[in-house]
Amino acid sequence: MRFSDLERPPLDEQFLRGRLVRPGALWTQIDVLAETPSTNAVVAAAAAGGQPEGLVVAAEYQSSGRGRLGRTWTTPPRSALLMSVLLRPTAVEASRWPWLGLLVPVAVAAAVRKVGEIPAQVKWPNDVLVENRKLAGILLERVEGPAAVIGIGLNVTLREEEKPHEAATSLGLEKAATTDRATVMAAVLRELAERYRSWVDANGDPAVVLPEYRELSATLGQAVRVELPDGTFLEGTARDLADDGRLIVDTKEGPRPLAAGDVTHLRSA
Repeated sequence: MRFSDLERPPLDEQFLRGRLVRPGALWTQIDVLAETPSTNAVVAAAAAGGQPEGLVVAAEYQSSGRGRLGRTWTTPPRSALLMSVLLRPTAVEASRWPWLGLLVPVAVAAAVRKVGEIPAQVKWPNDVLVENRKLAGILLERVEGPAAVIGIGLNVTLREEEKPHEAATSLGLEKAATTDRATVMAAVLRELAERYRSWVDANGDPAVVLPEYRELSATLGQAVRVELPDGTFLEGTARDLADDGRLIVDTKEGPRPLAAGDVTHLRSA
């Protein structure tokens, strides 16, 4: 694929390695691909081949990027930060691995707040929003090894006419302090490494994740409509997160803890 948009410079692989791949660091290898169907697929294949924890694969363009619930994630070349990372939290019991799905969006939102200087929040379970507009999505997959492959798609210079839907946004559209993808990528990986290591050191204790997730949550306290995996819907008020990460929704029939679902914010409760 040819890239000709001068306002969207390529990622500098050597620069990123120099900033992030150091003795004792979590990140051990950073690869930048011109194009790939899916960075998650590339990292999953590496995991199956025995690749150690710490691999990061970014792409300038994904032809078959995937989001939650089997949705596609496609953006113009170099308009987004598209990357996947390989983690192996083998010291943490398997039942606590799903907490990574909440830890990662917190790290992304914190990085955006720090370098972008905009009020990013998290939407349950793992989107990143700015005033209810979707900035980033996270895809967590557990693969044999065992390993966790985490995909991050963050819109950086997506323009108004390029938006896939009205609720999408980007750092550029939100007038962020920076739209330099290398700066944003380095910030995300640093924030993620810090939180991930704290979580592993605490044997996956949800208490490492919950306070900050609650603080940054755009969902808690909201009236919500949730599409469940079986295609049914429920409405209620998102009250809190359970100790296992499930969203507790107060409905007319009583509280419902949800392990999965597609949430729509209706209004402030």
